[in-house]
Amino acid sequence: MMNCNRVIRKEHHIHEECGVFGVFSDNRTDVASLAYYGLFALQHRGQESAGIVVNDDGVFNAYCDVGLVNDVFSGNRLEKLGMGNIVVGHVRYATTGADSKRNAQPLVINHHKGQMALAHNGNLTNSSELRGELEERGSIFHTTTDSEAIAYILVQERLRCSSIESAVRAAMDRLEGAYSLVIASPTKLIAVRDPHGFRPLCMGRRSDGAIVFASETCALDAVGAVFERDVQPGEIVTVSPQGIQSDTSHCGKVPKTLCVFEHIYFARPDSVIDGAGVSDARQRAGAFLAQEHPVEADVVIGVPDSGLDAALGYARESGIPYEIGFTKNKYIGRTFIAPDQSLREAGVNIKLNPIRSVVAGKRVILIDDSIVRGTTCRRTIGMLRDAGAKEIHMRVSAPAFVAPCFYGTDIDSAEHLIANHHSVEEIARIIGVDSLGYLSREHVVQLTGNDTGFCTACFGGEYPTKIPDVGEKNRFERKIHEKDLEETKCQTVRL
Repeated sequence: MMNCNRVIRKEHHIHEECGVFGVFSDNRTDVASLAYYGLFALQHRGQESAGIVVNDDGVFNAYCDVGLVNDVFSGNRLEKLGMGNIVVGHVRYATTGADSKRNAQPLVINHHKGQMALAHNGNLTNSSELRGELEERGSIFHTTTDSEAIAYILVQERLRCSSIESAVRAAMDRLEGAYSLVIASPTKLIAVRDPHGFRPLCMGRRSDGAIVFASETCALDAVGAVFERDVQPGEIVTVSPQGIQSDTSHCGKVPKTLCVFEHIYFARPDSVIDGAGVSDARQRAGAFLAQEHPVEADVVIGVPDSGLDAALGYARESGIPYEIGFTKNKYIGRTFIAPDQSLREAGVNIKLNPIRSVVAGKRVILIDDSIVRGTTCRRTIGMLRDAGAKEIHMRVSAPAFVAPCFYGTDIDSAEHLIANHHSVEEIARIIGVDSLGYLSREHVVQLTGNDTGFCTACFGGEYPTKIPDVGEKNRFERKIHEKDLEETKCQTVRL
């Protein structure tokens, strides 16, 4: 197994979870390429590792590695995966478990009833409990992710059940928290969404009849699939040579609580999640901000990328002109590598740079999606000052973070959140703006214009589930021997 020995330095900003993708085709075809393009469209959801597992008539061929999709599957790597009729793909951002190759997905599991490949988006809230229970029964964990606990639970249930879908149904009684899953068995493709619906999952169909599952509709578009519907919270959708079957036995047992940050930040603006357009939701957030926090100014600008639509919404509601205020380097992702803190802070100019002619001598309204610790926005605001902005009024298209997230968003320590230690006025002084305004909790739940049902626990709302006693992101980490650096295959668990 491989553990990446370079440190990927992350900005103090929220990060994505993961993206999952799957295809079932009645015909043997180049499903690996479909997965490649689907994952490429989901790259924004995870930039630390990527993996594809092709099922060719029950024979699984897998490859995973750290890096972007285009880097992991460069050269003839994609071609080596071969043809098949089922494929599962995954892009990852590490919310539990380090960002190493051993934690790359999909996981491939071997057991005496066959093979299984699993891709997971979300976080379990009872993963520590499940892991301890499994280890006491003899399970040996090869990764540090909660996804492996899901895999073991599924295998345990599969050994007792007559079918993979009945095993999934039984496993859901033991899993708590957020999970959107795409699972390949020797003959079936299964999509699962937790009863709360924390993370999105949708289904589409290609003109050749292939069924496609993806975290977002933008991935359906990328592979020529037409959106059919969302997988409902609690639903199990099974695709096999016999057709499509839906199991709704876990649906409607708890209120729907989609993570509100899917609309605020995570999802691509061209995606539609649970019937609501992401770009529309962000523009609505900007309009709400203009109503709640009006101010006299000359121009409205957004921080790329998720702040752009909200800035447009603010400008339209306020009547203040909207402009593109920053240029963004397309070749640097949301994480970048730097050897130390000082170089990392200096390097922010490589990623983002203000357009002087837009902001110089003007009163600027700056729209961003969040403030976590204040470090990143303070640097951004400093660049605007250096570019000649006369005044800067920051508006945030989400309420202030005051609580950690246990469902997949990388916010795991309340003590590091700036809003827990300073008032709005104090934060404004710390980050260097003339005024600061957050979107209210009352308006954030209205972003889709209907009763979507959101999780807002990180803003001080109630947690939809029981939360774990231990919530550290890397609580399962162990030292890895140097020999593990030479492994080049996807993580395979043999039971």
